[in-house]
Amino acid sequence: MQEIIEVRKRSEAENNNNKIRRRSLIAKKLMCFGSNNYGVETVDQVDENGNVDMTSANGGEGQKCPTHLVVMVNGLIGSAHNWRYAAKQFLKNYPEDIIVHCSERNSSLLTFNGVDVMGCRLANEVISVIKRHPNLQKISFIGHSLGGLIARYAIAKLYTNDTINNHGSESISSERIAGLVPINFITVATPHLGTGGHRQVPMFGGSNTVEKVAHQISWVLGRTGRHLFLTDKARGNPPLLLQMVNDCEDLKFFSALQSFKRHVTYANAHFDHIVGWSTSSIRRRNELPQRKQLVRSGKYPHILKGDVSTITQGSSIELKVNSFKTATASMEETMIRGLTKISWERVDVSFKGSKQRYFAHNTIQVNTPWMNSDGADIIQHIVDNFHL
Repeated sequence: MQEIIEVRKRSEAENNNNKIRRRSLIAKKLMCFGSNNYGVETVDQVDENGNVDMTSANGGEGQKCPTHLVVMVNGLIGSAHNWRYAAKQFLKNYPEDIIVHCSERNSSLLTFNGVDVMGCRLANEVISVIKRHPNLQKISFIGHSLGGLIARYAIAKLYTNDTINNHGSESISSERIAGLVPINFITVATPHLGTGGHRQVPMFGGSNTVEKVAHQISWVLGRTGRHLFLTDKARGNPPLLLQMVNDCEDLKFFSALQSFKRHVTYANAHFDHIVGWSTSSIRRRNELPQRKQLVRSGKYPHILKGDVSTITQGSSIELKVNSFKTATASMEETMIRGLTKISWERVDVSFKGSKQRYFAHNTIQVNTPWMNSDGADIIQHIVDNFHL
């Protein structure tokens, strides 16, 4: 009897220690979020899971309740803190209109769990945010790198399409994401076509041998690696990213994405060694504009602009005899055809000449302001063109 009591005491002590450690971790995160204001005062609400809701602190008593939720999703081994600078700029420009939610549910090593698992977590997280803010009416998503794919899965989980009878005449379709009107879907350096295709990961240098080895060891990144390299084929199903360009029986991937009023890709044309220009801008390699024909924007020095002719949807990439290339190229073509049924605004970015160019994948997001500050004009471009 005495032994049982001692075991219970030890168990209770261990549980108490775990609670203390958890509270300490949350406190550290809260301190981290409160450390840098970037000139913008905000009210940061951190829940027990570390998720952060940010609202402007500049409004007085008469400030109206924000009605537009902006969900920011981090990439591989990232965290909510990666979006802090961008969140501050949004609230500086739209203090009365938006609530910014920086997701922490998929952070650090949890980003190895797979796009589907993380998408479900994000969907549940968004539902909990909406419950905390009952005045919300509209929703937008901004995802960096892997975060764009996570967001695409999450919106399929949150998508509803209710038909409303218009006084007995025509029926009106009412598409919603978690009960809110979908407005902007923005991705920043996101590998929409995966990273399994030829030259989709620039650091591999276009070497077929290196790319084949990467396929074989994609398991190092867990289920996420298999999803990105298109090597997942559970129960005979196509790779997940291939499924995500169409509507499935239980998840309406395409309809959910299409329901947004605006779709935007920001893609690095130079120096992104992790995500290639083609996969992040959803274009075939023969559709990519000649870099020498692109010029820098005056207001946004790292935004490229130029006359870019668009290849018709019916065009296709040339499939080589090499079976490895042929298989991946065929899947890429399927994804491009599916995703380009939707109209996308493509914004090309270049940090050529910048001292931070070799960190382009993080600089485009201003991941860490002291070393990625040159991406500030990209964030400003996102803010200035955001639809409320």
